[in-house]
Amino acid sequence: MRAAFHSHSSRAGAFTLLELLVVIAILALLAALLFPVFARARHASLKTVCQSNLRQIGQAFSLYLADHDDRFPNTGDPYLWMGRRWRWPLQPYLALAARRDPAAPEDPNRSVNNVPAILLCPADQVALRQWDGTSYGYSAAFYHTPAQIAAMTTVDLYSPSSPPPITQSLAGVQYPAQKALAAEWLSNHQSPAVGWWSWEGARNYLFVDGHVKYLQAGQLHPAGTGLPDINLTVGGLGGRDVG
Repeated sequence: MRAAFHSHSSRAGAFTLLELLVVIAILALLAALLFPVFARARHASLKTVCQSNLRQIGQAFSLYLADHDDRFPNTGDPYLWMGRRWRWPLQPYLALAARRDPAAPEDPNRSVNNVPAILLCPADQVALRQWDGTSYGYSAAFYHTPAQIAAMTTVDLYSPSSPPPITQSLAGVQYPAQKALAAEWLSNHQSPAVGWWSWEGARNYLFVDGHVKYLQAGQLHPAGTGLPDINLTVGGLGGRDVG
């Protein structure tokens, strides 16, 4: 009798194969429903961190301007718009641990002791392996005159024969809430991950007044080249990228 009772109790406390399959199906359904929610939450979190990075970068620019008679960074480097280049004049205001590589001290693209910090967007899958952990570009409109910008093409941004950089002043900015100072180079929060010269992308932009906004490329005014390029804004630093 005890043996029969024990056998009956074991069967009562165990799951049948059908019940296990039902539980597995329910768990799979819940995972399918919740995974997109968690993915969206993660993307939103990374975007928020990226926006915080750009706000801190905006504060660094403000400190630089205060120490340099309201003049924007200009090292005489025509490629200063690239993240690996403009980081150096702003380094004292960004608390960066990186230093010039002793093996190539004249090469701004190389560094040592570089710890990913506010120059790296956490959603950027490219910057660490290609751009020394720098995700953000600085608009060339802030170290070229509006007349130079009006005559430049996209090729000029990469060309050693581009116009000589000329330091620009904050007084030349007519629309501080509408002229972008810096932005993510890639559309890190949206697929495909395209650069500034594509109408398909979206990214975070830092404006001269310090605010940061996430914008689709299609929300920007076309540059002089017809592309959504904050380097070659119509009117240069006196022009508008939005609004």
